[in-house]
Amino acid sequence: MRKKIIIAGGGTGGHIFPAIAIANALKKAQPDIDILFVGAKGKMEMEKVPQAGYRIEGLDIAGFNRQSLLKNISLPYKLIKSFWQVRKIMAEFKPDAVIGVGGYSTFPVLRFAQTKGIPTFIHESNSFAGKSNIMLGKKAVKIFVATDGMEKFFPKHKLVITGNPVRRSIVDANISREEGIRFFELDVSKKTVLSVGGSLGAKSINEALDAHLDAFEEHGLQLIWQTGKATGAHFKQSGAARENIWVNDFIKEMEMAYAAADIVISRAGAMAVTELCVTGKPSVFVPFPFAAEDHQTANAMALVNKQAALIVQDNQAKEQLVSTVISLSKDEVLQQTLKTNIHALAITNADESIAHEILKTISE
Repeated sequence: MRKKIIIAGGGTGGHIFPAIAIANALKKAQPDIDILFVGAKGKMEMEKVPQAGYRIEGLDIAGFNRQSLLKNISLPYKLIKSFWQVRKIMAEFKPDAVIGVGGYSTFPVLRFAQTKGIPTFIHESNSFAGKSNIMLGKKAVKIFVATDGMEKFFPKHKLVITGNPVRRSIVDANISREEGIRFFELDVSKKTVLSVGGSLGAKSINEALDAHLDAFEEHGLQLIWQTGKATGAHFKQSGAARENIWVNDFIKEMEMAYAAADIVISRAGAMAVTELCVTGKPSVFVPFPFAAEDHQTANAMALVNKQAALIVQDNQAKEQLVSTVISLSKDEVLQQTLKTNIHALAITNADESIAHEILKTISE
Protein backbone atom coordinates (compact mmCIF):
# COMPACT_ATOMS: atom_id res chain seq x y z
CA MET A 1 0.00 0.00 0.00
CA ARG A 2 1.44 3.39 -1.06
CA LYS A 3 2.27 5.55 1.97
CA LYS A 4 1.27 9.23 2.23
CA ILE A 5 3.17 11.70 4.40
CA ILE A 6 2.68 15.37 5.22
CA ILE A 7 5.69 17.49 6.18
CA ALA A 8 4.64 20.70 7.97
CA GLY A 9 6.73 23.76 8.74
CA GLY A 10 9.09 26.33 7.29
CA GLY A 11 9.66 30.06 7.64
CA THR A 12 13.44 29.97 7.29
CA GLY A 13 16.04 27.94 5.46
CA GLY A 14 16.86 26.33 8.81
CA HIS A 15 13.48 24.58 8.73
CA ILE A 16 12.94 24.20 4.98
CA PHE A 17 16.23 22.61 3.88
CA PRO A 18 16.15 19.84 6.54
CA ALA A 19 12.51 19.17 5.62
CA ILE A 20 13.45 18.75 1.95
CA ALA A 21 16.39 16.52 2.96
CA ILE A 22 13.98 14.29 4.95
CA ALA A 23 11.56 14.19 1.99
CA ASN A 24 14.38 13.19 -0.38
CA ALA A 25 15.52 10.43 2.01
CA LEU A 26 11.94 9.11 2.27
CA LYS A 27 11.67 9.07 -1.54
CA LYS A 28 15.01 7.29 -1.84
CA ALA A 29 13.93 4.62 0.67
CA GLN A 30 10.43 4.25 -0.79
CA PRO A 31 10.20 5.73 -4.33
CA ASP A 32 6.39 5.46 -4.60
CA ILE A 33 5.76 7.43 -1.37
CA ASP A 34 3.43 10.44 -1.75
CA ILE A 35 4.69 13.55 0.07
CA LEU A 36 2.79 16.80 0.60
CA PHE A 37 4.29 19.86 2.30
CA VAL A 38 2.18 22.32 4.29
CA GLY A 39 3.62 25.78 4.92
CA ALA A 40 2.64 29.36 5.69
CA LYS A 41 1.47 31.59 2.83
CA GLY A 42 3.97 34.30 1.95
CA LYS A 43 6.89 32.46 3.54
CA MET A 44 10.05 31.12 1.94
CA GLU A 45 8.80 27.52 1.77
CA MET A 46 6.15 28.45 -0.82
CA GLU A 47 9.03 29.11 -3.26
CA LYS A 48 11.75 26.65 -2.14
CA VAL A 49 9.62 23.49 -1.81
CA PRO A 50 8.26 23.54 -5.41
CA GLN A 51 11.82 24.24 -6.62
CA ALA A 52 12.81 20.98 -4.92
CA GLY A 53 10.06 19.16 -6.84
CA TYR A 54 7.39 18.78 -4.12
CA ARG A 55 3.78 19.96 -3.79
CA ILE A 56 2.95 22.45 -1.04
CA GLU A 57 -0.30 23.82 0.42
CA GLY A 58 -0.20 27.20 2.17
CA LEU A 59 -2.00 28.17 5.38
CA ASP A 60 -3.14 31.68 6.38
CA ILE A 61 -1.13 31.74 9.59
CA ALA A 62 1.37 33.97 11.36
CA GLY A 63 3.36 33.70 14.56
CA PHE A 64 3.25 35.81 17.70
CA ASN A 65 4.99 39.14 17.05
CA ARG A 66 7.19 39.98 20.05
CA GLN A 67 8.13 43.44 18.73
CA SER A 68 4.66 44.79 17.90
CA LEU A 69 1.73 43.64 20.03
CA LEU A 70 -0.72 45.45 17.70
CA LYS A 71 0.19 43.04 14.89
CA ASN A 72 -1.13 40.15 17.01
CA ILE A 73 -4.77 41.32 16.89
CA SER A 74 -5.62 39.09 13.91
CA LEU A 75 -3.76 36.08 15.34
CA PRO A 76 -6.76 34.20 16.84
CA TYR A 77 -8.69 34.60 13.55
CA LYS A 78 -5.72 33.32 11.53
CA LEU A 79 -5.25 30.36 13.86
CA ILE A 80 -8.93 29.35 13.59
CA LYS A 81 -8.85 29.78 9.81
CA SER A 82 -5.69 27.69 9.55
CA PHE A 83 -7.34 24.83 11.48
CA TRP A 84 -10.20 24.78 8.93
CA GLN A 85 -7.65 24.75 6.11
CA VAL A 86 -5.78 21.88 7.80
CA ARG A 87 -9.03 19.92 8.21
CA LYS A 88 -9.68 20.21 4.44
CA ILE A 89 -6.09 19.23 3.51
CA MET A 90 -6.20 16.20 5.83
CA ALA A 91 -9.59 15.04 4.53
CA GLU A 92 -8.40 15.22 0.93
CA PHE A 93 -4.86 13.84 1.32
CA LYS A 94 -5.47 11.24 4.11
CA PRO A 95 -1.87 10.99 5.39
CA ASP A 96 -0.43 7.92 7.12
CA ALA A 97 1.87 10.19 9.16
CA VAL A 98 2.70 13.86 9.72
CA ILE A 99 6.17 15.28 10.36
CA GLY A 100 6.68 18.70 11.96
CA VAL A 101 9.97 20.51 11.32
CA GLY A 102 9.25 23.80 13.11
CA GLY A 103 7.76 27.07 11.86
CA TYR A 104 4.24 28.53 11.95
CA SER A 105 2.42 25.74 10.14
CA THR A 106 3.77 22.92 12.34
CA PHE A 107 1.41 23.50 15.28
CA PRO A 108 -2.03 23.45 13.62
CA VAL A 109 -1.12 20.54 11.31
CA LEU A 110 0.34 18.28 14.02
CA ARG A 111 -2.29 19.24 16.60
CA PHE A 112 -5.09 18.33 14.19
CA ALA A 113 -3.39 15.06 13.21
CA GLN A 114 -3.03 14.15 16.89
CA THR A 115 -6.76 14.67 17.51
CA LYS A 116 -7.46 12.25 14.62
CA GLY A 117 -5.02 9.59 15.86
CA ILE A 118 -2.64 10.03 12.91
CA PRO A 119 0.99 9.26 13.93
CA THR A 120 3.01 12.46 14.32
CA PHE A 121 6.78 12.95 14.40
CA ILE A 122 8.79 16.03 15.36
CA HIS A 123 12.21 17.10 14.22
CA GLU A 124 13.62 19.56 16.81
CA SER A 125 16.79 21.04 15.33
CA ASN A 126 17.77 23.28 18.25
CA SER A 127 19.40 22.46 21.56
CA PHE A 128 16.58 24.45 23.22
CA ALA A 129 13.08 23.31 22.26
CA GLY A 130 10.33 25.82 21.46
CA LYS A 131 7.06 25.92 23.42
CA SER A 132 4.82 24.58 20.65
CA ASN A 133 7.12 21.61 20.01
CA ILE A 134 7.16 20.83 23.76
CA MET A 135 3.32 20.77 23.74
CA LEU A 136 3.17 18.66 20.58
CA GLY A 137 5.84 16.29 21.92
CA LYS A 138 3.45 14.92 24.54
CA LYS A 139 1.43 13.10 21.84
CA ALA A 140 4.10 12.61 19.18
CA VAL A 141 5.21 9.05 18.39
CA LYS A 142 8.91 9.95 18.11
CA ILE A 143 10.95 13.12 18.46
CA PHE A 144 14.15 13.42 16.44
CA VAL A 145 16.73 15.68 18.08
CA ALA A 146 20.18 16.98 17.23
CA THR A 147 21.84 16.68 20.63
CA ASP A 148 21.65 14.79 23.90
CA GLY A 149 20.10 16.36 27.03
CA MET A 150 16.72 16.96 25.37
CA GLU A 151 14.81 14.93 27.97
CA LYS A 152 14.32 18.20 29.87
CA PHE A 153 11.86 19.17 27.10
CA PHE A 154 10.42 15.86 25.87
CA PRO A 155 9.50 12.40 27.21
CA LYS A 156 12.80 10.50 27.24
CA HIS A 157 11.39 7.28 25.72
CA LYS A 158 10.30 9.17 22.57
CA LEU A 159 13.67 10.74 21.82
CA VAL A 160 15.87 9.59 18.95
CA ILE A 161 19.22 11.41 18.56
CA THR A 162 19.74 11.70 14.80
CA GLY A 163 21.47 15.05 14.35
CA ASN A 164 20.16 17.56 11.82
CA PRO A 165 19.64 16.67 8.14
CA VAL A 166 21.99 18.52 5.78
CA ARG A 167 21.47 19.11 2.07
CA ARG A 168 23.15 16.33 0.05
CA SER A 169 24.72 18.97 -2.20
CA ILE A 170 26.77 20.01 0.85
CA VAL A 171 27.35 16.57 2.42
CA ASP A 172 28.47 15.01 -0.87
CA ALA A 173 30.37 18.05 -2.21
CA ASN A 174 33.83 17.32 -3.56
CA ILE A 175 34.91 20.84 -4.49
CA SER A 176 38.44 22.17 -3.99
CA ARG A 177 39.13 25.49 -2.28
CA GLU A 178 40.55 26.85 -5.56
CA GLU A 179 37.43 25.81 -7.49
CA GLY A 180 35.22 27.53 -4.89
CA ILE A 181 37.23 30.77 -4.90
CA ARG A 182 37.35 30.92 -8.71
CA PHE A 183 33.56 30.44 -8.81
CA PHE A 184 33.27 33.79 -6.97
CA GLU A 185 36.01 35.33 -9.18
CA LEU A 186 38.31 35.99 -6.22
CA ASP A 187 42.05 35.53 -5.58
CA VAL A 188 43.17 32.00 -4.68
CA SER A 189 46.24 33.33 -2.82
CA LYS A 190 44.21 35.32 -0.26
CA LYS A 191 42.48 34.14 2.93
CA THR A 192 38.74 34.11 2.28
CA VAL A 193 36.00 34.95 4.77
CA LEU A 194 32.40 33.83 4.13
CA SER A 195 29.63 35.76 5.88
CA VAL A 196 26.14 34.22 5.98
CA GLY A 197 23.48 35.80 8.16
CA GLY A 198 20.77 33.31 7.31
CA SER A 199 18.44 33.42 4.33
CA LEU A 200 16.74 36.62 5.51
CA GLY A 201 19.93 38.44 6.52
CA ALA A 202 21.51 39.58 9.79
CA LYS A 203 21.45 43.32 10.49
CA SER A 204 24.25 43.37 13.10
CA ILE A 205 26.62 41.26 10.97
CA ASN A 206 25.95 43.34 7.84
CA GLU A 207 26.44 46.63 9.68
CA ALA A 208 29.67 45.38 11.31
CA LEU A 209 31.10 44.35 7.93
CA ASP A 210 29.90 47.56 6.24
CA ALA A 211 31.67 49.68 8.87
CA HIS A 212 35.01 47.87 8.45
CA LEU A 213 35.29 46.93 4.77
CA ASP A 214 38.64 48.74 4.48
CA ALA A 215 40.09 46.48 7.20
CA PHE A 216 39.62 43.40 4.99
CA GLU A 217 41.77 44.97 2.28
CA GLU A 218 44.36 46.27 4.76
CA HIS A 219 44.87 42.75 6.16
CA GLY A 220 44.90 40.96 2.80
CA LEU A 221 41.52 39.30 3.28
CA GLN A 222 38.68 38.82 0.81
CA LEU A 223 35.00 38.45 1.58
CA ILE A 224 32.11 36.42 0.19
CA TRP A 225 29.14 38.30 1.64
CA GLN A 226 25.56 37.02 1.64
CA THR A 227 23.59 40.03 2.85
CA GLY A 228 20.13 38.45 3.00
CA LYS A 229 17.14 40.02 1.30
CA ALA A 230 15.91 42.45 3.97
CA THR A 231 18.49 45.22 3.40
CA GLY A 232 20.46 43.57 0.64
CA ALA A 233 20.44 46.48 -1.84
CA HIS A 234 22.25 48.89 0.49
CA PHE A 235 25.04 46.47 1.40
CA LYS A 236 25.43 45.21 -2.17
CA GLN A 237 26.19 48.81 -3.13
CA SER A 238 28.86 49.07 -0.39
CA GLY A 239 30.78 46.00 -1.52
CA ALA A 240 30.17 46.04 -5.26
CA ALA A 241 33.11 48.26 -6.30
CA ARG A 242 35.76 46.36 -4.29
CA GLU A 243 37.87 43.71 -5.98
CA ASN A 244 38.30 41.69 -2.77
CA ILE A 245 34.54 41.41 -2.11
CA TRP A 246 31.83 39.28 -3.72
CA VAL A 247 28.42 40.39 -2.49
CA ASN A 248 24.83 39.29 -3.13
CA ASP A 249 21.60 38.94 -1.16
CA PHE A 250 21.53 35.14 -1.51
CA ILE A 251 24.00 32.39 -2.35
CA LYS A 252 22.31 29.54 -4.16
CA GLU A 253 25.50 27.45 -4.52
CA MET A 254 26.36 27.13 -0.82
CA GLU A 255 28.61 24.14 -1.51
CA MET A 256 30.88 26.49 -3.54
CA ALA A 257 30.85 29.11 -0.77
CA TYR A 258 31.83 26.59 1.91
CA ALA A 259 34.60 25.21 -0.33
CA ALA A 260 36.01 28.71 -0.83
CA ALA A 261 35.87 29.76 2.82
CA ASP A 262 38.83 29.68 5.21
CA ILE A 263 36.75 31.32 7.97
CA VAL A 264 32.97 31.67 8.31
CA ILE A 265 30.89 34.35 10.06
CA SER A 266 27.38 33.09 10.79
CA ARG A 267 24.26 33.29 12.89
CA ALA A 268 23.89 30.27 15.18
CA GLY A 269 20.66 28.75 13.93
CA ALA A 270 20.68 24.98 14.25
CA MET A 271 21.12 24.32 10.53
CA ALA A 272 23.93 26.83 10.13
CA VAL A 273 25.75 25.16 13.02
CA THR A 274 25.13 21.70 11.55
CA GLU A 275 26.38 22.66 8.08
CA LEU A 276 29.54 24.20 9.56
CA CYS A 277 30.22 20.98 11.49
CA VAL A 278 29.85 18.97 8.27
CA THR A 279 32.09 21.33 6.27
CA GLY A 280 34.58 21.64 9.15
CA LYS A 281 35.06 25.41 8.96
CA PRO A 282 36.65 27.69 11.62
CA SER A 283 33.62 29.77 12.57
CA VAL A 284 32.70 32.95 14.42
CA PHE A 285 29.07 32.86 15.55
CA VAL A 286 26.94 35.95 16.17
CA PRO A 287 23.75 34.52 17.75
CA PHE A 288 20.47 36.28 16.98
CA PRO A 289 19.46 37.54 20.46
CA PHE A 290 15.69 37.56 19.84
CA ALA A 291 15.41 33.90 18.84
CA ALA A 292 12.87 32.02 20.99
CA GLU A 293 14.35 31.23 24.43
CA ASP A 294 17.67 32.62 23.09
CA HIS A 295 18.33 29.20 21.56
CA GLN A 296 20.94 30.54 19.13
CA THR A 297 23.24 31.46 22.03
CA ALA A 298 22.73 27.95 23.44
CA ASN A 299 23.57 26.46 20.01
CA ALA A 300 26.75 28.53 19.73
CA MET A 301 27.91 27.93 23.30
CA ALA A 302 27.59 24.15 22.85
CA LEU A 303 30.44 24.50 20.32
CA VAL A 304 32.40 27.25 22.08
CA ASN A 305 32.60 25.07 25.20
CA LYS A 306 34.18 22.31 23.10
CA GLN A 307 36.76 24.73 21.58
CA ALA A 308 34.99 24.22 18.25
CA ALA A 309 34.00 27.84 17.49
CA LEU A 310 34.27 31.48 18.60
CA ILE A 311 31.38 33.73 19.63
CA VAL A 312 30.72 37.49 19.39
CA GLN A 313 27.52 38.78 20.99
CA ASP A 314 25.10 40.61 18.71
CA ASN A 315 25.31 43.91 20.61
CA GLN A 316 29.14 43.84 20.37
CA ALA A 317 29.35 42.88 16.70
CA LYS A 318 30.05 46.37 15.34
CA GLU A 319 33.07 46.81 17.62
CA GLN A 320 34.41 43.25 17.86
CA LEU A 321 33.35 41.06 14.92
CA VAL A 322 35.80 42.14 12.22
CA SER A 323 38.75 42.42 14.63
CA THR A 324 37.97 38.88 15.91
CA VAL A 325 37.94 37.57 12.33
CA ILE A 326 41.19 39.35 11.44
CA SER A 327 42.86 37.99 14.59
CA LEU A 328 41.67 34.45 13.76
CA SER A 329 42.91 34.79 10.14
CA LYS A 330 46.46 35.35 11.49
CA ASP A 331 46.35 32.46 13.99
CA GLU A 332 46.89 29.21 12.05
CA VAL A 333 47.05 27.11 15.24
CA LEU A 334 43.64 28.32 16.46
CA GLN A 335 42.15 27.83 12.97
CA GLN A 336 43.35 24.22 12.98
CA THR A 337 42.00 23.60 16.51
CA LEU A 338 38.57 24.97 15.60
CA LYS A 339 38.54 23.03 12.31
CA THR A 340 39.41 19.71 13.99
CA ASN A 341 36.98 20.15 16.88
CA ILE A 342 33.98 21.35 14.84
CA HIS A 343 34.43 18.61 12.24
CA ALA A 344 34.44 15.96 14.98
CA LEU A 345 30.81 16.94 15.76
CA ALA A 346 29.56 16.33 12.20
CA ILE A 347 26.67 13.94 11.47
CA THR A 348 26.05 13.29 7.78
CA ASN A 349 23.27 10.68 7.68
CA ALA A 350 20.54 12.32 9.82
CA ASP A 351 18.08 12.43 6.89
CA GLU A 352 18.40 8.67 6.31
CA SER A 353 18.08 7.89 10.04
CA ILE A 354 14.88 9.95 10.32
CA ALA A 355 13.36 8.44 7.16
CA HIS A 356 14.19 4.91 8.38
CA GLU A 357 12.57 5.50 11.80
CA ILE A 358 9.40 6.99 10.29
CA LEU A 359 8.93 4.25 7.70
CA LYS A 360 9.65 1.53 10.27
CA THR A 361 7.06 2.99 12.67
CA ILE A 362 4.24 3.45 10.13
CA SER A 363 4.85 -0.01 8.63
CA GLU A 364 4.54 -1.84 11.95
